Amino acid sequence: MATGLVSHFVAMAGNNAWSNHRLLTACKELTPAEFAERRTGFFPSLRATLNHILWVDIYYIDALHRDPTVLKRYDDPPPDFPDAHQLYDAQRKSDRRLIDFCERQTDATLAEGLVRPRPNRTPPPSSIASILEHLFQHQIHHRGQAHAMLSSTSVKPPQLDEFFLAGEEDLRRDEQRLLGLPQR
Repeated sequence: MATGLVSHFVAMAGNNAWSNHRLLTACKELTPAEFAERRTGFFPSLRATLNHILWVDIYYIDALHRDPTVLKRYDDPPPDFPDAHQLYDAQRKSDRRLIDFCERQTDATLAEGLVRPRPNRTPPPSSIASILEHLFQHQIHHRGQAHAMLSSTSVKPPQLDEFFLAGEEDLRRDEQRLLGLPQR
């Protein structure tokens, strides 16, 4: 049985998958040109922002799996997906990997140290839990920017904060089933 901390990370990974699903489903309504159109944000477009989220997810998940080739890929990001339809499938696969990783954790593995490979420097080890916390914060940070960018289009930005609370189950139930997530 999962402890509170493990359950929390599994829930955060589920929320991540659900939020990505909602945001990218909305972005599928955009043409590739609208998806790539210059907008105000840390990255210059929805395309660049959402592709960045995927690249960082893949990098961190590979590092969490202790993949010895992760550093070689640091400067070789995955393909830049030109539209939300193609990006959706790749992000969904990445989200599933993160959920699966979190489901396999224990208190002991979450406390283990891991050095996140970086070019030209060796940072001190961080715990698996700290790396997961950082990854979730990174995703939330950039999804918020993408959400704001989407508001400057003709597509209504989706609600991204209905995942955890009781009384809002009907607002997420169908999508949780579609994504194979447990009902919360």
